[in-house]
This record gives sequence, C-alpha cells and structure tokens, in this order.
Amino acid sequence: MKIKIKTLLTPFNLILAVILLAAFFIRVYRIDTLLGFYYDQGRDALVIWDLLNKGKFFLIGPVTGIEGIFRGPLYYYLIAPFYLLGKGSPVWPSVFLALTTVVSLWLIYHLGLKIQGKATGITAVLLGGFSYRLMMASRWLSNPTPMFLLSMILVWMMFLVMEKKRWAWIVISFVAGASLFHFGSAGEFFYFPALFIFALWQRKNLPKRREITFSIIAFASTFLPLLLFDIKHAGILSGNIKKFLLEERSFAPPTWRFVLDKMEFYYSVVSNKIFYGVYEKETIILSLIALAFVYYLSVLLKNDRVKVLLLLLASPFLGLIFFQGNFGNIYDYYLTGYYLIFILLLAVTLGQLWKFFLGKVFVVYFLYFFLSNNLLPLYATLTDRAEDDRSVAFVNQKKAIEWIYQDAKDKNFNVDIYVPPVIPYAYDYLFKWYGGSRYARQPVETQVPLLYTLYEVDPSHPERLEAWLKRQEGIGKAEQGASFGGITVQRRMRL
Repeated sequence: MKIKIKTLLTPFNLILAVILLAAFFIRVYRIDTLLGFYYDQGRDALVIWDLLNKGKFFLIGPVTGIEGIFRGPLYYYLIAPFYLLGKGSPVWPSVFLALTTVVSLWLIYHLGLKIQGKATGITAVLLGGFSYRLMMASRWLSNPTPMFLLSMILVWMMFLVMEKKRWAWIVISFVAGASLFHFGSAGEFFYFPALFIFALWQRKNLPKRREITFSIIAFASTFLPLLLFDIKHAGILSGNIKKFLLEERSFAPPTWRFVLDKMEFYYSVVSNKIFYGVYEKETIILSLIALAFVYYLSVLLKNDRVKVLLLLLASPFLGLIFFQGNFGNIYDYYLTGYYLIFILLLAVTLGQLWKFFLGKVFVVYFLYFFLSNNLLPLYATLTDRAEDDRSVAFVNQKKAIEWIYQDAKDKNFNVDIYVPPVIPYAYDYLFKWYGGSRYARQPVETQVPLLYTLYEVDPSHPERLEAWLKRQEGIGKAEQGASFGGITVQRRMRL
C-alpha cells in the first residue's frame, strides 16, 4: 500500500491534481451568486419540484430547439437528487454538473496519455480546464452540460473496442442513445454515422451474441421513455419528427452560400474555445497550428486513436452542412458533445510539435498566450459584483424576491412579472422555493389590492418592456420600488 501511494504521489500527478482542483474551483466559485437561472432553468426546476414534492413522474424531458420534439427525462432524474439534497436550491445541481465536467478533464488526460503521452494529456487538461468558453459552458445548469463527460466516455470506449474489449460496445450503445435522446442537441445525432463507419472498420472486434443482446437493451433503454410517451399520446412525437425530417426537408443539398456560412460557423465555434477574443495575433497562431496539423496529418493518421477523433469530428462537420431544419438556426451548444474531442485533437497536434526543440518553444508560448488570453475574462467574470444595470444574476433575483416579502410583511399580495423570454418560469420557481422556504408563503392567486411588479431589462426589445410598463400604469399606481442589477421591483396599489 505504501508503495502504491508513493507511486501515485509523484510530482507529475500532484501537478495534475492541482490543475484539476483549480479547474473545479473556477467552475463553482461564487456560483451561488452568479448562477444563470433563467427560462430553461426555471422550467426544469418546476418539473423536478413536482417530482420531489408531488411524486409526479414523467416520460419526457426538456423541449429541443425543434417545435414539438422533446428530449428524454434522464437529465431531470440525474439532477433531481441534488435538488433534494439542496432542499430545492439550484446551486447544488449546478455544482454537480460542474463536477462532471472536471471528471471529463481527468478522462481527457488519460486519453491524451494513451494517444501520445503525458505532454499531450496535460496540454489537453490545461486547454479544457482554463478555456473561458468551456468554463462558462461547464457552469451552465442545462441538459447539454453532461455531454462533456459523455463524449469522453464515448472516446474511451471506442479505444477499448480497438483493444478487443467487446463489452465496451454496451457502454457505447448507452452513451450514444443517452446523448441523442436525453442530453444532446442536433450535433449528437452525428455520433451514429461515425459509429457506423467505426463498426465497419473494427468489424473484427464487433460484439458477440451476448454483447449484442446487452447493447440492444442498453440502447433501447434510452428511447423507451419517449416511445412510451409517444404511444400514450397517439404518436405525437413520431408525427412531429416525421414532419421535421420529411415535410420540412430538414436535410437537403446546400447552396455554396450555405456551405460558406457553415464554415464560418465552425471556425467561430472552434476558435472561441481556444481564445476569448480572436484578433490578428490569435488568427496567426491558429493558422500556424492548422498548418502543423496538415503537415503532420500523414503521421497522425498512423495512430488509430487519432483516426477515432477525426472520424467523430468529421461526422458533424460534414453532416451539418446538409442540415437546414429549425429554420436554418444552429447554435454553438449544438456541438457540446464535440468540444473536448476537438480539444484532444488540438493537444495531439501540439504534442507532435513538442517532439522538436522549436516546437517546444512554440507550444510553451502558445500555452502562455492561451492562459493570458483566457484568464483575464475569467477573473472579470468570477469577480463580477452583479451590480451592472443589465445584470440578472441569481443573487439579484433573490434580493428582488426578498424585497417584496419584506415590504409586504404579513399582507397578501399578487405579483406580475416581465422577463424577455415572456414566460417567467424562473420566478415561478423562485417564489415557490425561495419564498416558500424562507418566508413560508407565496403570492396569492386571487386578486388583492397589493400588487408587486417585477421586471428585467430587455436590451434586445426595449419597446416590449415599455409597452408592458404602460399597461401596468392602468392596473396599479406605483408607490415605491428598488432595483437590483438589471431587475426592478415596484409596490403598486390597484386602481
């Protein structure tokens, strides 16, 4: 045992542990103050509240960006225990999700180690751990966040298949299904073309009868809740999927303009995961890395594990060119399941440069420039006092609710709320949880003379807020108010 502990406590492992702890720290620091708790988070929290307090189980999860198509419920069941442990606080599930992203960093180190060595592994951890955009994505209380970990498990299992570990197909089946049906967005659909090609490539390592049976069960378990929901509701989900794929022609040959737009989108996605802002110097550095990748591609392709990374990345980058559904909208987070795969490939390219003296100089400079580029916005974000007149942070939301309760004292009151996404799910939950637990009561539903209006800034559509405030003037006379960052509350007496 002493020998084992001594082996673990090497200087290199201690450095890795420090990096992982630092990555965890920046993902949870002041999350109770700066947590983004908005439309999606409030909607999800209300569903989990009903599960925990009313025993209302469910077969579907959050809605996708595509009208009428829902994800499965696994995300809700995953974070529900942490809402329970936190007595309703969304901070607990946020910390849990952040922890899963740090576990994914631990995995990316070991995957880099398998592919090329310690230098590649530690580079991948530094890039994944301290990229500003990846840190912010890791602090997001939302269903794509578990894709950091799931994507690394998928790569790990594919490596094991190449090592003749056929049982890994069972895990691959579950991870691919969970990614598509429960956690991912449009991008995770393209795991399947990549896995199909991978299966043809690794046909000598395909699962035997027993592994096939368990793989089918594992995959079926991921879409079973949605299937049951669809049967229960007369095929509403399958009908919407059919409409999306066939009637709306969501996949079609693209125009050259569309292809160029997608190329620009891809560049934006990958570049902003490396640098917070991409200007002349950053563009030059990225171009040099791209040239190095092309130069060493023939060498890298001799490594089958690198081929796995390229296969997984090529699938969405090619496939999404033909994706024209959802009114042509595609967002950065659609590719959450590929962020760390790209980071790992980048680390492999830098690892190839590390083999030469001038390459080492470039890699050291790149990491220095990367950290300096990302740490300043990291510091600014984590030390934000949330006092800006556009800040709608969790701490401001709680202060606004506290002001209402303290002003109302023991009087019954109504609330009327304006938020940019129109439906104030976040405040519906906060009054239910925070108001209910701290002040043992909630706004009444029957109309009473005392009315509180609460509204957030709406920089995108100020005219909508102005129209809402004008309507409020005809409902009640404002007597007193207060502002907390970008949130304003007012006490009104009904006219």
